[in-house]
Amino acid sequence: MTSRAALAAVGSAVILLTGACADPAMERVSLDTPTVFTTPAVPTVGTTSSAPMTPAAPPATSLDAPMATGPARPVTGAPRFFVVARTPIAHFDDRSKTATYTPVRPAVHDAETGELVAEVPLPPGVRSSWHLVAAAPDNRTFALTGWTGPDSPIRFFTLTLDENGRPGEPVPVPRPERDDPDLAETMALSADATRLAYATKLIGGGAKISVLDLATGRRRDWSTREQSMITGLAWAPDGRTLAWVAGGKAIGLLDLARRDTDLMAATQFAAQGKWLLQSLAYTPDGGALVYSTGHTIERLTLDGQGETRVLARPELPRSASLGLRFSIEGTGRHLMFTHEWQRFVVDLADGSTTSAPITARERAGNPPSATW
Repeated sequence: MTSRAALAAVGSAVILLTGACADPAMERVSLDTPTVFTTPAVPTVGTTSSAPMTPAAPPATSLDAPMATGPARPVTGAPRFFVVARTPIAHFDDRSKTATYTPVRPAVHDAETGELVAEVPLPPGVRSSWHLVAAAPDNRTFALTGWTGPDSPIRFFTLTLDENGRPGEPVPVPRPERDDPDLAETMALSADATRLAYATKLIGGGAKISVLDLATGRRRDWSTREQSMITGLAWAPDGRTLAWVAGGKAIGLLDLARRDTDLMAATQFAAQGKWLLQSLAYTPDGGALVYSTGHTIERLTLDGQGETRVLARPELPRSASLGLRFSIEGTGRHLMFTHEWQRFVVDLADGSTTSAPITARERAGNPPSATW
């Protein structure tokens, strides 16, 4: 493990993939009028400024036990479904800087064929699409986040699929004692589906990891000014550690039992000096991490030896993003990522990759990402 001091010079790389698949026209019916607001400015990430930093909001600490130590949701075999989510579709009028945003629904797809199984309803009051989705290992339990409108906080919901992949009504997570003003950059659902971890940027620079109790809305925050972007999160199977990607170049292990609210003080670093780190996931036994560095998928042991092994180097089109945002299913064997409207599945046992199209009613706007 490397020390906090060794990570002080770690920079920031941002590769943020968003996506989904649904029918935008259907959501227009559920809204009185389309959502209209001026396009927000995009914050500069990974740069420094001589201007004074805006003081961070006090951390939320009402969640006394952020660990997720309940029984893991059972894995019953290969996944049968995956869920996609994406940002709203933006429409700009001629000679106008104001965009009209049309929400699109998340959707459930067949894991073997990619065919659409069902669309997921947007709960009342949610003005935007889901832009992130996370899964428990059972392939039936998911968490989503949506935006309730301009100058309004993000909200989290849980979703359960039946044995045929049909979604129930999304269940809202109780509102926490302190709202986050910005959208989550990445999130991960614990194996027992009781806790949701997510990362946001801090106003004035820096980043924050939050763990949310899905039953009560209570939250625990850890923040830092030393890292400006967190691109990946993963729960250890025992629910006591949270792995996170620091600035696209390092992997940290956050000890959830620590009382610190300082993210760096509560973290040990398992790897650094990487490049274009994006997603990561624990192996089912918790003994190693699988992560993407560029388009290469590697495995890092957590036994103190830090052995690294290449698992796969999938070939992607030249137009693909420089990094991979992936999801690993509950057995730990298959990894999935998307490019445009194609879904790629990597067999981590032999490194082979297969691809298939994702069926959609409407392909306007951003292409989909997927989680299973």
